[in-house]
Amino acid sequence: MPKTKTREITIKESKGAFSIFKKSKTTKKDYDFEGVSALRQLLSNEKARILHVIKNQEPKSIYDLAKKLDRGFKSVNDDIKLLERFGFIELIEEKTKKRIRHRPEIVIDTITIHFKI
Repeated sequence: MPKTKTREITIKESKGAFSIFKKSKTTKKDYDFEGVSALRQLLSNEKARILHVIKNQEPKSIYDLAKKLDRGFKSVNDDIKLLERFGFIELIEEKTKKRIRHRPEIVIDTITIHFKI
């Protein structure tokens, strides 16, 4: 299992609007958000539900996760890609008989959000 880590998200006031920057203490580059709406999208109730199911039920694939969530594969896959992009989860590639499946795994244990005005 990959080592868990903390993700830091900093929200700064910039020209009358909030800009969001995510800083990671890993080798991944910093991530830029366009605004608070991007943070809201990233930290939605559905994404929290996905993280909870991954942590507690350990789905074997994205398809298995979609079944456990009782949601469509495409919408779960889109959410997973976003969570992976921002370093919340990793997709572990596993080979089965004739297919390759991607098992989602959480790689963070804490999210810290800072507001700078």
